[in-house]
Amino acid sequence: MTTRLGIGLPQNRQYDLGKDVPDVARAAEDIGYDSLWVYERALFPDPRTQPLYGVPGLPWPDAYRGVAEPLVTLTLAAAATERVELGTAVLVAPLHIPFQLAKQLATLDAASGGRVVAGLGSGWSLDEYAAAGVRPFEERGKVMDEVFEVCRAVWGPDPVVYEGGPITRIASAVVGPKPSRPIPILVPANSPRAMRRLVDHADGWLPYADGPAQVAEGWRQLQDLAAERGRTGPLRTVVRVNPDYTPKRYEGPDRRPFQGDVEQIVSDLMAYAGIGLDEFLVDVSWAARDAQELKDVAAEVYTTARAAGF
Repeated sequence: MTTRLGIGLPQNRQYDLGKDVPDVARAAEDIGYDSLWVYERALFPDPRTQPLYGVPGLPWPDAYRGVAEPLVTLTLAAAATERVELGTAVLVAPLHIPFQLAKQLATLDAASGGRVVAGLGSGWSLDEYAAAGVRPFEERGKVMDEVFEVCRAVWGPDPVVYEGGPITRIASAVVGPKPSRPIPILVPANSPRAMRRLVDHADGWLPYADGPAQVAEGWRQLQDLAAERGRTGPLRTVVRVNPDYTPKRYEGPDRRPFQGDVEQIVSDLMAYAGIGLDEFLVDVSWAARDAQELKDVAAEVYTTARAAGF
C-alpha cells in the first residue's frame, strides 16, 4: 500500500494569498497529493520575548512574520479543489473560543464535502496566549479537553447541550451546519499526559519528524497505551516533515528546483517507511520564494517519492 502524501499550503508573507493559495492547491491536487495542510502562528513578538518552542537560545525564524490565518487559508483551498483532504497541523486550539472553532470546522467540512482533518495542539507561545485572551497559558490542558468535548457535541445530533467546561455553556440548541462526516481530530502528543488525552479523546497522532527512531518509539508507546486503556478503534497517523530545503538561484528559464535537495527530502522520508505510518505531510512553503517554486518542488518531491516506492 502506498503511503499517503500531503503538502503545506502557502501562508507566509512572500505569497499573494488570494492568488497563490488556490493556485498551489489546484496544482497539488493535479499532481496527486492526498492532502493540503496549514499551520498556525498567530503573531511574531518584536522584540522577541521568548525563544522558539521555549527552547533557550533558539530564535524565531523570519518565516513566522506574517503567517496567514489557517482556516481562512483552508477555505481558499477548499473552493479550488474537489478531492484532497484539508488539514491543520496544527491549529493552536486554546487560542480559540471552543464553540466558534467547532462551528468553523463544521462549516468548512460541510462546504468541502467532508474533507477536513482537525490537527489540534496546545501551543507554547506565551505572547499568543496573552493576545488571544481566551484563558491563561497554565489552563491550556483544560481548554484542550473542552475543545474536544464541545466539538463532539456541536458536530453531533441536535439539540446540542454542553455545560462541562469553564468557557462554554449550551443550554439546548440547534447548531448547524453539521459536518458531512465525523471530523477526525489528530493531536501531536509527545508527553504521557498528551498521549492519554489522544487515546481517550482523539482519532489519531500528528507527530513531528524528529528522527525515525524517535517516531517509531513514540508510535510504539502510543499503541501500548491504547491497548492498556482498552481502546479498540484505529489510530490514524500523519507525520509532519519540515525539510531543510534551500532554494537554488536559477540560471535558466525553466525554474526547476535543485534536484539534490529533493533527493535528500525523499531519502529522509524513506527512512520512515518501515514504521507503518499512514501519511506524511511535507512542508517547504516557508522556504520557497514564490508559488511557482513551491509547485515545482512539490511536483518533484511527489514524483521522486513515488518512483522510490514511497
